[in-house]
Amino acid sequence: MVLKKSGAGLAVLGAAMLLGAGTAHAEPAHLQQTDVAPAVGGLTGALGYGVAPVKDLRLDPFAQSSADVLNNGVAVQPDNSGLAPVSTTSVTGPLSNGGGAKDLPAVGPLLGVLPG
Repeated sequence: MVLKKSGAGLAVLGAAMLLGAGTAHAEPAHLQQTDVAPAVGGLTGALGYGVAPVKDLRLDPFAQSSADVLNNGVAVQPDNSGLAPVSTTSVTGPLSNGGGAKDLPAVGPLLGVLPG
């Protein structure tokens, strides 16, 4: 017996496979319920060890040296308005003193939320 492959025969075979003709239906697998608490506890414990060095990392490598470019500051005194002067040293001061990201005025409180 000689089998010939024709385009119509392959199309019928493909349609039968797509429609599931002649296939057995297997029962769906039932997965066991997972407990999330140990995984979350391990993640938060490890996160503290990974984040703490980043929060304390010294951002200005030239801090407290004669080559420190952040040691300079600019202050602006508003004219006759009774407002206090605005200065850049409030932002650059913690960095030029050798501090890290946790010492910055706006970023420090946000990093306090992270563990570590």
